Amino acid sequence: MFKKGDMAVYPGHGVGKIKKIEKQMVAGEEHSFYVMEVRDTSMTVMIPVATSEKVGLRAIISGDDVKEVFKILKMKDVEIVAQPWNQRYREYMEKIKSGSVYEIGSVLRDLFVLTETKDLSFGERKMLDSARTLLVSEIALANSSTEDDVTKEIEAIFA
Repeated sequence: MFKKGDMAVYPGHGVGKIKKIEKQMVAGEEHSFYVMEVRDTSMTVMIPVATSEKVGLRAIISGDDVKEVFKILKMKDVEIVAQPWNQRYREYMEKIKSGSVYEIGSVLRDLFVLTETKDLSFGERKMLDSARTLLVSEIALANSSTEDDVTKEIEAIFA
């Protein structure tokens, strides 16, 4: 359970701050909602407390998790299966929507690896940016560092 002021990750949207927990009447029943402001977009989302775990709302990762993400990013000997870009796009979007920092890390790595052999489609480039943004903002919070420092660290891996 989160409380006001907690930082959390909402899959597909990214890191945000729980601004408040409010009760609202929905279909004649009172329900509690987390009101979260997403950092990167300043968008406000309302997440039902009762189903927050089911939809993937989770705490910021630990320092140990950050180390695991960097291990995933450094795995350069991955084989990208040849498939149409739109099929790969759907597969990678599912991973991003899962909210798993490890899945997002693997998407970022795979897309960077793909850039070595081909030009990415517009959708793939957009997805690469999205995965990077989601990962950078969470790692920066987990490590108490700046997003610029994390971005540089990630870019150094793929340089």
